[in-house]
Amino acid sequence: MIDDFAKDNLHGRLRRDRATLLWKLDDLSEYDARRPLTATGTNLLGLVKHVATVEARYFGEVFDRPSPEPLCRWQDSDGSDQWAAEDETREEIIAFYRRTWEHADATIDKLSIDALGHVPWWPEPYTHTNLFAVLVHVLGETIRHTGQADILREGVDGRTGLRPEQEQPIDEEARAAHRTKIEQAAKAATRAH
Repeated sequence: MIDDFAKDNLHGRLRRDRATLLWKLDDLSEYDARRPLTATGTNLLGLVKHVATVEARYFGEVFDRPSPEPLCRWQDSDGSDQWAAEDETREEIIAFYRRTWEHADATIDKLSIDALGHVPWWPEPYTHTNLFAVLVHVLGETIRHTGQADILREGVDGRTGLRPEQEQPIDEEARAAHRTKIEQAAKAATRAH
């Protein structure tokens, strides 16, 4: 019974965070969805493409259920899953992510929480694992990248949040006052130490 609860809970959280990650693209221009927003080139559409690739590999290759999506061999990965080429449309990348969800969900639904898998890109002795560990790992990756997307989106237009139904209107004046208070505390702490 605890196995079913754990599997259902982890899977539900993964579904929630997938939707949140996609929501971070809503109402963005093509440029804002694709442009590098950090010194290392992290961008919103690239995060979606990367997380789709992560799910395709972990819920595909690891459990000998290869993704129907074309992927390069993991050994040949060159980082191109972290940004969108000019000939890749937003719609294509989102559709890839959604198809990956379907394949991943089928894997999760079919296998027991202790089903064995093999992650060849993990170091020994960790290459042999199970669905529980992979669910936790992929959920962690998805949460991490969704958090990055939240920060990036805030930098683009100020929008933040976990779900669209919880989004609050942006109060620029209140945000500025809050930021000023934090900045003053940081300066005061610096002088005190």
